[in-house]
Amino acid sequence: MSRLPVVFVSHGSPMFAVDPGIAGPALTALGQQLPRPKAVLIVSPHWMTPEPRVTTSIAPPTVHDFGGFPPALYGLDYPAPGQPALAGRAIAVLRAVGWAAEADPQRGLDHGAWVPLSYLFPQADVPVFQVSLPARLDGAQAYAFGQALAPLADEGVLIVGSGSLTHNLYEVRFDTPDAVGEAYALGFSAWIQETLASHDHERLQQTMALAPQALRAHPTPEHLWPLMVAAGAAGTDAPVSRIEGGMTYGVLSMDGFLFGGLPAPTAEPLAA
Repeated sequence: MSRLPVVFVSHGSPMFAVDPGIAGPALTALGQQLPRPKAVLIVSPHWMTPEPRVTTSIAPPTVHDFGGFPPALYGLDYPAPGQPALAGRAIAVLRAVGWAAEADPQRGLDHGAWVPLSYLFPQADVPVFQVSLPARLDGAQAYAFGQALAPLADEGVLIVGSGSLTHNLYEVRFDTPDAVGEAYALGFSAWIQETLASHDHERLQQTMALAPQALRAHPTPEHLWPLMVAAGAAGTDAPVSRIEGGMTYGVLSMDGFLFGGLPAPTAEPLAA
């Protein structure tokens, strides 16, 4: 199997599970265009640990790690099988470059994993394992973490970073139409697109220091780090396409990015 692309998705609110908006159909179209992977490796900021941990369950449970949402959300299940052998391979490649990775046979898939995957692979028939984000990362370290995982893309594993292109929960407006976005969130998203289009991964790693309104777009940066992981796993030479997701609640950009491969019909190649 040739090298698989790498994907970054914005997983949004847990309500994304029942309100697909623009992003849901775009992810489904992308899943139909991608080569079928042996497994999905997904990283989400909703599982952060001092050192990396990797799910090794043969049937990872669906974790409803949220509260205060409609009852229907808690009945949703994403019964994708695990892939212990490839999860073990992820542990090996991380350990090879100095990350003290360990297996976690009990952990399931948090909503940052199963919600976007329910659109990307709605039949839940592609094996999935999750890798935790190490705590206390910066942009360069998150990028290096992606670089460490990169060999798996040559082994039939689809690497997915699931975060949020913008993530200011303090300014969420539930009554704002999806077509409306705050100027700072739109400007930050545009800066990310320009940086990716120019393949300037050095600048990308310094997003929190250099991007306009970075601290407003990300009061805490953990939802940005999966983008760094995805870019690091893909490398600077991979072509980049935008997966249009729109803006939810005025401030949460749902855009994603495809690194490498042929863009899906709903993905827009980025030009420098």
